[in-house]
Amino acid sequence: MTVAGDRAELERVWEEHTAGEFRTLDLDATMATMADAPVVLHVPTAMGARGRAPVRDFYARWFVGRNPEDFAIAPLSRTVDVRRIVDEMIVSFTHDIEVPWILPGVQPTHLPVSIPVIAVVDFDGSLIASEHIYWDQAAVLAQTGLLAADREWNLPIVADQPGILIDGALNQLAEEPRAAKDQPVT
Repeated sequence: MTVAGDRAELERVWEEHTAGEFRTLDLDATMATMADAPVVLHVPTAMGARGRAPVRDFYARWFVGRNPEDFAIAPLSRTVDVRRIVDEMIVSFTHDIEVPWILPGVQPTHLPVSIPVIAVVDFDGSLIASEHIYWDQAAVLAQTGLLAADREWNLPIVADQPGILIDGALNQLAEEPRAAKDQPVT
């Protein structure tokens, strides 16, 4: 049975978890924050694992210590209840090494990447039961030159999503509104 945790304790555990992932690069400290059968899923790339040993292996092979030196996280918002944390953040880095969890199998492009990321973190008591991480992969591909936003097909891709979240113009991908059926189009 899942027992609800104290909100401050959940935040402390999540901060400890992310410190192990990104600052201290301490796999044992990261795993110490996780429940017995954790799930980690980076949804856009389907990178992750289910179960304690597979999650540990995923972190060791594909995640902890596999980020560029300039990798940065800028928090935007956080929502906490007794069983879940939802973080909204901007993740920025220069793609100067392979980053398997976000661009699996893609050699460095040496281009900057800056994207909004959402982390949905569920807890079992005060331990992390699951992490589901979301971002717009098309924006990553466009920023790394792997998906040209200026192609003939004009895909609705916004590469500068952090700029829009912070202070950018909206509705740039939408066409002008069409006239009502009873009005002629000029």
